[in-house]
Amino acid sequence: MAEYTHPDVLVSTDWVLENKDNEGIKVVESNEDILLYETGHIEGTIKLDWETELQDSLIRDYVNKDNFEALMSSKGISENDTVVFYGDRSNWWACYALWTFKIYGHEKCLVMNGGRQKWVDEKKPVVKDTPSYPATNYKVSGVNTKIRAFRDQVSAHSEEKKPLIDVRSPKEYSGELLHMEAYPQEGALRGGHIPNAASVPWATAANEDGTFKSADELIEIYQDGAGLKPGDDVIAYCRIGERSSHTWFVLTYLLGFHDVKNYDGSWTEWGNLVQAPIEK
Repeated sequence: MAEYTHPDVLVSTDWVLENKDNEGIKVVESNEDILLYETGHIEGTIKLDWETELQDSLIRDYVNKDNFEALMSSKGISENDTVVFYGDRSNWWACYALWTFKIYGHEKCLVMNGGRQKWVDEKKPVVKDTPSYPATNYKVSGVNTKIRAFRDQVSAHSEEKKPLIDVRSPKEYSGELLHMEAYPQEGALRGGHIPNAASVPWATAANEDGTFKSADELIEIYQDGAGLKPGDDVIAYCRIGERSSHTWFVLTYLLGFHDVKNYDGSWTEWGNLVQAPIEK
């Protein structure tokens, strides 16, 4: 059987249980449901709120460099720490948080395979206490914009018929649904997909227990099925960039693709963009 290209980026729930208290390791929980952390979390885990902390409060953008440095410093995270991410929904927002960290050049980033669901299903211990770590003086070493796509890049990608992956559900892709029923605030005026985008729903890469599928299964989905090659210039999108960050992680770290970008503007931008073409 094939192996992940970078198997070291995934750690098990057992590994986290054994290593979470080690010096230089910080465990971070980032959930779609921003109230889940308070109901119980892995002891010592730092909460990252995707809505109020990883997003800019005034413009539609992720947190800027200065605010990222301030956020990390206030959370007690050092640029030399190994950060282990996990969360709900098969690690949607954990992958989005990791993507944000990678934009700001954080080197040591891991994902707990299976996320919150697997930890709870295994009846591993949770606490409600919020940890307090000494403040740090976090400094960003460099900004990596090569893993983020903007609408002009996406437009050119579409026109040139380069690999463009829509990771939403089939009904969102076809235009039958303007938005997922639970997220009316993240809808668009038009339904459909970006021209020349292929439909490869993010969930095909996840098992029922929240873990990632095997390398062989992922190769079958993305390379055999969608025709992608590790050397391709690939852009992935969804509604707001969280599901596509999951696919970005799979392609980049588990399959070893060299040039994958996450279009976090995604359908809430494109579907509302004046004169932007769509397909149904």
